[in-house]
Amino acid sequence: MPERLQASPVPDTSDGRAIGEPIVEPTLELLGATKRYDGKTVLASLDLRIGHGETVGLIGPSGSGKTTILRLALGLLTPDAGVVRFRGTPLGPSTVRGARRQMGYVVQDGGLFPHLTAAQNVELMARHLGWEAARIDARRSELVELTRFPGDALGRYPAQLSGGQRQRVGLMRALFLDPALLLLDEPLGAIDPLVRAELQDDLSAVFARLDKAVIVVTHDLAEAAFFARRLVLLRQGRVVQQGSIETLLRAPAEPFVTHFVEAQRRLTVTRNGKTP
Repeated sequence: MPERLQASPVPDTSDGRAIGEPIVEPTLELLGATKRYDGKTVLASLDLRIGHGETVGLIGPSGSGKTTILRLALGLLTPDAGVVRFRGTPLGPSTVRGARRQMGYVVQDGGLFPHLTAAQNVELMARHLGWEAARIDARRSELVELTRFPGDALGRYPAQLSGGQRQRVGLMRALFLDPALLLLDEPLGAIDPLVRAELQDDLSAVFARLDKAVIVVTHDLAEAAFFARRLVLLRQGRVVQQGSIETLLRAPAEPFVTHFVEAQRRLTVTRNGKTP
């Protein structure tokens, strides 16, 4: 995993911005969002804003609420209290369908349909919406170049692709409609370490080039810091702390932050090849 941890040259504000950094118009807002399952609170009056062009890393232990936030953003869940706004409009029965077409969602291993080729997976929503063939071909060519996917593999089925290739197909599918918001749920969790490092570099370049709002969910702190300037650490449905990796390292809001950071183990090899 990458050791490239981003550091902020100045302290953070309470919402994760550096002091003096301008407020960016939010693409996604969760305001007082609360969600319960079987009487158990999964999210507790959570406030979170993601600005245009901002990449945010959601981190925290299992069950902390990371995936629930993505599902609320997609309108797959509705909050029991509070509101979710996408581009200033509350998500609800009359707005969620249109909003989803402006969002891209990437999951582990691409989440591809096994009976469709790579090209068919990528073009699925565009064909459903009735795009003309020339427009589909042009967009597919753009994304093949952007994601560095081998064009001669577009006719292969997911089982014939490597893990890294499947993930690139999933990314192309998520980007095909040119969404305003990109959501990635542990996108590299099942990838071989060497391929994962390459994909991390490529994804980071894609985020910078597209200038979209991006939320990345990952258990890996170094990966989150590599992708995102602002990290949001969750625990039991609450935001424990948000800000740069430097803030989490040097000014933890509570002991749990230090415990979480120190739990991110790194392999150290001695000269005789043994690990301490």
